[in-house]
Amino acid sequence: MSGLADDPDRRSRLLALTLQALARDNFGVSSFDAATGLTRGAAGTADNRAFVLVDDQPARGLGAALAWASRHEVDEVHLIASSATGSLARRATQFRSRVTVWHRDDRTLIEAVPEAFPEPREVPAEHLAFRDTIVEAGARASVEHGVLAGEVRGLEVCRAITDPHTGAHRLEVGVGEHDREAFGMLHGDTPTADSLRRIVRIADPHRSPGADPHPLNRLGAERSLRDRVIADPSVVGLASLDTAPPPTPRANLKDPIPCVARGLTTDGREVVAVFSTGIDLDVVPFAADARLALCGGDLPNTDLVIVVPERDASPVTTRLSERLVHPARIVGIRHP
Repeated sequence: MSGLADDPDRRSRLLALTLQALARDNFGVSSFDAATGLTRGAAGTADNRAFVLVDDQPARGLGAALAWASRHEVDEVHLIASSATGSLARRATQFRSRVTVWHRDDRTLIEAVPEAFPEPREVPAEHLAFRDTIVEAGARASVEHGVLAGEVRGLEVCRAITDPHTGAHRLEVGVGEHDREAFGMLHGDTPTADSLRRIVRIADPHRSPGADPHPLNRLGAERSLRDRVIADPSVVGLASLDTAPPPTPRANLKDPIPCVARGLTTDGREVVAVFSTGIDLDVVPFAADARLALCGGDLPNTDLVIVVPERDASPVTTRLSERLVHPARIVGIRHP
């Protein structure tokens, strides 16, 4: 679809024509009863079935497809994508709606099979040795998919790495890969512990509740929300929480992706909490996937709580959460 980014109307028309051709060739659909634009692709209904083609960020397209289908009061959904169809099929199993995910290969559709989660990765022992340095500098140590990092109110400020050329293990300081490289060039002679304490002192005021807008508090707003609730789980009616990995590794620090915690309710039940900011149509499929990854077959005995700022507790999020086989509870909390 390159070349169409500057012409969204043309892109939308092309995607609608592509969906019509796929529905005709693979399902015998001659025309759609209702067809409207979809932010991530195109969608239409025929014979009480929804057909949704997801083109933009397919891995996060299930929520948009289900939201569109629910608005048109259709329970049978055919979701078509060219990538991430295995994970989409796995997430679809968590909903009561009849969802079939199709992998698109040009004009041919192949039914997708739910794929397994990534194999767990252990943190190298040499990296774990940096945990005390992180904590003593005033950051929170966090482990996700085999990566040890240090966070200040949800903002990653350091990461343990192994140099691919020398094999040396070190703690790199900075926000994101490029910032860590720049920080290393500017402060390479400064001991790591001192560099980390310095960046913690810089970042903390900007990440504190009520701080003025700043680049350091625009990143990872959902992780800042998680940090706040972990410090006081009672604000969402829970007894305890600690960080937990997302179902799949984060691609980068810039894109707003929900984050996860795990703990106990006040009556001792297991709970998975997922944090998001903004109106994220895919937070419910993401949350259901996170619970499945952490709890496996014990879903009925594990509560699921989706925590968002009060202004972002939208009706569509509630509607999608109610369509889960094991529904989630949506909690909106006030901005401090």
